[in-house]
Parts: sequence; structure tokens; C-alpha cells
Amino acid sequence: MTMADAAPSAQTEKSTPQKRSGGKLLVMISVPLLLLAGGLYFYLTSGRTVSTDNAYIQQHKVSVAAEVGGRIVEVAVKENQHVKKGDLLFRIDPAPYRLAMEQATADIAAAEAKVSTLETTADTTQVDIAAAREAVGFAQRNLDREAALMKRGFNTRARMDAAEHALAQARAALANAEAAAVRARAQLATGSAAPGINPGILAGRVKRDRAAYDMQRTEIRAPADGIISQADRLQVGQTIVAGLPAVSIVVDGQSWIEANFKETDLGKMQPGQPATITIDAYPDLDLHGHVASIGAGTGSEFSVLPAQNASGNWVKVTQRIPVRIAIDGQSKRPLIAGMSTKVRVRVDGAH
Repeated sequence: MTMADAAPSAQTEKSTPQKRSGGKLLVMISVPLLLLAGGLYFYLTSGRTVSTDNAYIQQHKVSVAAEVGGRIVEVAVKENQHVKKGDLLFRIDPAPYRLAMEQATADIAAAEAKVSTLETTADTTQVDIAAAREAVGFAQRNLDREAALMKRGFNTRARMDAAEHALAQARAALANAEAAAVRARAQLATGSAAPGINPGILAGRVKRDRAAYDMQRTEIRAPADGIISQADRLQVGQTIVAGLPAVSIVVDGQSWIEANFKETDLGKMQPGQPATITIDAYPDLDLHGHVASIGAGTGSEFSVLPAQNASGNWVKVTQRIPVRIAIDGQSKRPLIAGMSTKVRVRVDGAH
């Protein structure tokens, strides 16, 4: 190897340690700068926001139940179908309620016939009273004649007794006729609760109106706009019980976030503070909202079996407080109840 070949080799070996030392210097400078920048960022942002990923989309859900019982004869909706308020959901067999209406109509007719009979009876009692009064008058005049003859000695005691007996019978017949008239008027009485209407007729009308109302309720309609859920429970031929939830509707346009924050995060949180919402299913969707309200109790307080901490092996657990986050504006993507989200709330007063 010549001197010319050895010189470049020596220069290469000399430049390599210089490059290595330069790289080490760059690392030694950049790492502290990165740490300093991270610490500065953490210092500047620490305490300004609180966040949680224990948050879910909530929507109003209406459980629709039949107000009358019966057999389902028609189902007009399917699972996940969108309905408008007033749309038919399902229909219950109206035949029993139609028969109840006809029975009530027959009861009204019977009551009206009875009233007509009572009115005729009341009119008849007036005739009977007039006849009885005439009989009393005749018996009284006959007794007076017999008494006059008795004073002049042209009569017997037996005739006097017969005349007195006839007068007593006539007076008893008059009393019976007057009592019958009182009974007839009492049966036609209407009372102060419904003056002018016979109670029997009124009861029949109430039964008919109730049957008509029940027959209208055999058609179960949507109480609000929304999406049908749990429609599989509706089957034609199935007997449904009144008051038992049959189908659910997830109401349109009423979505919010229920975010469960740690109790240690609530010190600076208050209604009105802005929030940023990230939905797991739509990571590119930008949603904003604000704190609408803060729950009055932890989730465990409202559970079916609240936690019992009065034990010797008790371990303190950080509780979660439900916070309702209202969504500002309309979402460009459909929001489905139960979707997982992440919520970050600004608590430093900035907007």
C-alpha cells in the first residue's frame, strides 16, 4: 500500500469519531429539550380540563303499552323502522269491546222502557187517587145520611156500623193510592248528581262511552317520532296484557351524553362549561357540547343493591358521578343510544 492510499484511510477513520460525537451531542441536547417541552405543556394544560372515557350516548326511550288487553290481530311495524307520531303500531281485536257497546246500548233501551213504564204508572196513580177520593166522599155522605136516620129512630146500629166500615175502607184505598203515587215519583227521581237524567239511563250511557273508548284504544299508535325497538315481542295471535310494555321507541332528536366522572374531578366542574365529545365509532366526527347538569348521587346510590361499606375489610373506591353533557348543534352522523364516547370538559373558565 502506498502513502497516497494510506492518507484517505486515516482521514476516514478520523471523521467517524467526529460524526459519532456529533450525534451524541444532538441526542444529549434534544432529549432535555423534549422533556422540557413536555413538562411545559403539561404545566400549561394541567388543571384546565377533565376528561373521562366512561361516557355513553343516551336517548329518550318510550315504552309503549296497550291500555286494554286482548289478542293482537295486526302488527304494523318492524324492528328499526322509523315511525311518525300517530302511526299505527299494532291493533288488538276490537270484537269484545264492540259487543260491550252493543250490550250497553241494550241496557239504555231497557232503562228507557222502564222509565216509560214508570211514567205510565205515575199517571195511573193519579186516576186511582181521584177515584179513591170520590169513594171516600160517597162513603162520608152515606154515613151522614145513616147518622141522621139514626137520630130520628129510623135506622139500626148494624147499618151505622156498615157505613162507618165503608168509609174506613175508602180512606184506606185513598192512602194506598197516594202511597203508590209517591213510590212512582221516587222511581222517576233523578237526584242532584245528574238532574233530569234517570240513573239507569245514565249508567247505560257511561257503559257505552267506556266501551267506545276502550274500542278506540285497541289501536295502539306511536306517541312520538322515533325508531322502533323490541318489535319482535309483537306477534299476531298473541294475547297482550294491559299495562305491560309491548314495544319501545327511541325518540328522535333528543340525544345527550351521560359521562361518569371521578368524584375527584368535580371540584371545578359546573353547568355551562364547554365540552369536546369524541365518539369511538366516528373518530373523525367533531362534536361540541356543554355541561347541562351534575348528578345528585353516585351510580351506586341508585343501584338496586347499594354498596354496604360497614365492614372490616372495606376498601375505599373512587366513586363516579353522572354528568349530563348536552350536545350543541346537530350531528352529521347518526347517534345511537349506548355508543361509547370520550368527553373532555374545560374547567378553567375559557370558552
